[in-house]
Amino acid sequence: MAVRARVAAMRRRLRMADLPAYGWNALLCQGVWASRGFASMNRLTERHCRNSWDWDSCSPLCLSACLRHAWPRPRWPLERSVSDSAQVAPPLHGGTGSANIRSMSDPFALDDEAPASPPPSRASGPRPVPPDAPWLQGLNPEQFQAVTTTDGPVLVLSGAGTGKTKVLTSRLAHILASNLAQPWQCLAVTFTNRAAREMKERVGQLVGPVSDGIWLGTFHSLCLRILRSHAEAVGLGGDFTVLDSDDQMRVLKQVMAEAHVDPKGTPPQGLMATIQRWKDRAVTPDKAAADGGAEGQAKTLYRAYQDRLRSLNACDFGDLLLHVLTVFLSDAEALARWQGRFRYLLVDEYQDTNVAQYLWLRLLAQTHRNICCVGDDDQSIYSWRGAEVGNILRFEKDFPGAKVVRLESNYRSTPHILAAASTLIANNEGRLGKTLRPGIIHEPEAIEKIRTKAVWDGEAEARMVAEEIETLQRRGEKLSSMAILVRAGFQTREFEERLITTGIPYRVIGGPRFYERLEIRDAMAYLRLVVSAADGLAFERVVNTPKRGLGEAAVQTIHMVARAEQVPLLEAARRLVDTDELKPKARQALARFIEDVDRWRSLLESMPHPELAATILDESGYVDMWKADKSADAPGRVENLKELVAALEEYDSLASFLEHVALVMENDSRADLDSVVIMTLHGAKGLEFDSVFLPGWEEEVFPHSRALAESGTKGLEEERRLAYVGLTRARKRVLVSFAANRRIYNQWKSQLPSRFVEELPESHVERSGERGLHGGGLAESKAAWNDPAWSRARFGQPRRETAAAPSWGQAKPRESAGGFKPGARVFHDKFGNGTVLSLDGNKLEIAFDKAGIKKVLDSFVSAV
Repeated sequence: MAVRARVAAMRRRLRMADLPAYGWNALLCQGVWASRGFASMNRLTERHCRNSWDWDSCSPLCLSACLRHAWPRPRWPLERSVSDSAQVAPPLHGGTGSANIRSMSDPFALDDEAPASPPPSRASGPRPVPPDAPWLQGLNPEQFQAVTTTDGPVLVLSGAGTGKTKVLTSRLAHILASNLAQPWQCLAVTFTNRAAREMKERVGQLVGPVSDGIWLGTFHSLCLRILRSHAEAVGLGGDFTVLDSDDQMRVLKQVMAEAHVDPKGTPPQGLMATIQRWKDRAVTPDKAAADGGAEGQAKTLYRAYQDRLRSLNACDFGDLLLHVLTVFLSDAEALARWQGRFRYLLVDEYQDTNVAQYLWLRLLAQTHRNICCVGDDDQSIYSWRGAEVGNILRFEKDFPGAKVVRLESNYRSTPHILAAASTLIANNEGRLGKTLRPGIIHEPEAIEKIRTKAVWDGEAEARMVAEEIETLQRRGEKLSSMAILVRAGFQTREFEERLITTGIPYRVIGGPRFYERLEIRDAMAYLRLVVSAADGLAFERVVNTPKRGLGEAAVQTIHMVARAEQVPLLEAARRLVDTDELKPKARQALARFIEDVDRWRSLLESMPHPELAATILDESGYVDMWKADKSADAPGRVENLKELVAALEEYDSLASFLEHVALVMENDSRADLDSVVIMTLHGAKGLEFDSVFLPGWEEEVFPHSRALAESGTKGLEEERRLAYVGLTRARKRVLVSFAANRRIYNQWKSQLPSRFVEELPESHVERSGERGLHGGGLAESKAAWNDPAWSRARFGQPRRETAAAPSWGQAKPRESAGGFKPGARVFHDKFGNGTVLSLDGNKLEIAFDKAGIKKVLDSFVSAV
């Protein structure tokens, strides 16, 4: 009882001192143990407290170590000036130097008497920041305002290339240097792990190691940290597993099979998309719509899916936010605790937040209201994955009195690019409004107008782009500074084939990922099972991999016992080996497997985790399985397993590595090879290139027909924002192209230029094209852009597939003479003389004397 009281007293003191536990500020605990000469305690604390979020969650082992070694009382690392590169830790209660540290209340005091009143959680008051502070240097007036406006809600409308990352990092540094908050009282949210790493590095360069205490990461990673301490409130254990998409689908298929739902009538992928949309909108099974799909069973299956996840002690990505929201809305004390913890919130890419993320941020910001959201409503292009542009549009309503700062000085693109992009996006009605302007001076001879070019078909378009790339390469431009940005995946094939033919190196962003390979998934399942014995999916994946004589019937028996006795699969297997339910051979194999798992788990504390991983893969027979495999890819799989073990050395523990893989799945690319980038417009957001090629600007391709059909005006405006994103990726030059004919999913279609082409301002665009097409030859006249067919495209009127081809400039399409038959001789303006081979309505397949076999509309040819 005495020890328990002393532990409670110490925890009370630590909470009142507002100090973070080891997991969120390693410098503090490391400083304590190093000062007492207990270097080994650093490793011990790291291993046992990796999931703690405050002193209440510290492991008993570490607390007892504190009790044993706190006398004489350890001295905390001294605070130094913010600009001091050797800074170790932030101040605790104000002032600097050892005198202040000695005079403060010792957080390790073990007396049971609490202070009469809690000490302040920040220093005595704001600290003046010199005007020449490094984080304030080089800011333009708008950026300076965004950085130094630290009281109340702030919305920073940051246009493309206006330096939003600099604003975020400088603002964080300014808050810390001004002593407005301690590092652990600042929450900074990004959408990608790459952005989080970049921000952390930049802040660290400005203020030193003190930045390590900032809560900085993605929505999912931050919610994962919070959920670890509230897991029991949502029916999970503290060591719950975060499932990837493959395991999520396996669970859902099991649930559907048990409910006797036919996967042919209700595709699991569609049902999973419905469930994830519900989670993105913070909809729990109780609130889900009864008619959500799956023949009216979607709501029931959603509930069963969630129940199965809990039984597996697991959750998916959508649950990380949903469970935290559930805790906040059901536990006022927990919500108040987190609201009080974070004095400042900074949010990147606010325009891409979904409903759940929006609600999470609003809840956390209610107490201090010091929330700064940086975003660009003109770059909201992810509605298909739940993003709500309305979140940023109503910011001033959500936070009355908010300060809105517009960053309009662009430090990337030329004046022509900026003017064209601003004019294009101005056609959208749902926007807050801003106009980009050059923030740097460009050399007049280096400023090129945006070029638009009309071509005959996709093959000609690919050939033209490849020729442009070769021309730029001969001028000394790097291939890696060039990008082909497409609207849809089917557009890449022709470019890839052409680049292969011409020998131009390229890479398609979005290829296979390392952690999605079969052998890596199997190896990680072994590691997951060792870390969390309740991980049923990992058990199921590896229990008979490699083959151990445990067939489907044995696995089904284990499942039956697990469900009947409400225990994890590993525990059910443990109970089965003491019975005669399984055949002797299967029972012996299962017993050996359990013994192996138990032995590996016992080594977690004593063996370095890279060595343990290698031991597991070796003793399990998994590596030998692939070495014995005679297939061509087996040696490569063994090399991949070696790479996996090597990657573990970069992480503190198996658990931290597994969490990293669950949250991050980066593309494995060859960064050392100079190559052209091919990617979608959605994937290009946040990137920049000297030269950008934008092919396929045609109606029904861009804007995409599905976006218009499903979302109408809202979809059109998002497509226009996507065009804006494409234009603003370019630093020096942009080439927009469109084809008169396009082969889409093995079907030839005549195409009209996209309405976005006409919305580009004439004064900033140079139009050209093959003769007889829009933008080519004499067709560049204004009249060619006002013909009836173009007007139909512009205003979104429907076009019949069998309608006559539209006017394409001066070379007006001839009226169909009708009666064309196979064998007839015809003439085409571009391809010359040819012979008709076959007919398909008004489309002719013609063998031209010099151009080969082509498919054309009959109105473009005449009889010879």
